[in-house]
Amino acid sequence: MGREVKGRKSKVVLQNRTRKHAGIRYTLGMSERIGVFGGTFDPPHLGHLILASESRRQLRLTRLLWVLTPQSPHKNEKSISEISDRLKMVQCAIADEPAFELSTIEFDRPAPQYMVDTLEILHQHDPAADLILLLGGDSLRSLTTWHRPADLVAACHEIGVMRRPGESIQLSTLETALPGITDKVRFVEAPLLQISSREIRRRIAEGWEFRYFLPPAVYEYIQTHNLYLQN
Repeated sequence: MGREVKGRKSKVVLQNRTRKHAGIRYTLGMSERIGVFGGTFDPPHLGHLILASESRRQLRLTRLLWVLTPQSPHKNEKSISEISDRLKMVQCAIADEPAFELSTIEFDRPAPQYMVDTLEILHQHDPAADLILLLGGDSLRSLTTWHRPADLVAACHEIGVMRRPGESIQLSTLETALPGITDKVRFVEAPLLQISSREIRRRIAEGWEFRYFLPPAVYEYIQTHNLYLQN
């Protein structure tokens, strides 16, 4: 089942210890390819899982960290669910996939928790690991507005970007602002799913059906704990 990777005070250190991990073979001593998938996951839904799964396969990731952030500096949500509920929902969502791990590394830092700092801490844990940051196309386009974007690009070995069918992403403008980013971008082809956490919260608040947007265990958790009834 999915494991939990805690922050700097944890004794858990990212290590390369096996010849085969979650169906992906690599040579002993070869750097691990660790995907870094950050978000508030409020709630985690099927779109998240499909992006994570396709990224792991297409980018040949040995592990994929779901980095749960207490409060995203890139979103201006009026309210956000309790971190304890979001943590439990991510655990429910990834429990059946051994290559997925929940990371609470951002819990140790005061807000705002910036991804560039998270990547640098992960690199300190395991300097030999290749860190692959996973983003959606919209996040890539707005990367220049992120905190220390040049340092963020430098901290990544690659940047995996979900590209929906028919979507065109121009890298030339980004390359001007962030030299070297073009060489690091790897596109992940994924099915077009119009699912968002905000839409799911709205459907719940308005009493609409939402079961099939979510992993069953996450749906059951939301129902049991009466989440999102007021959006």
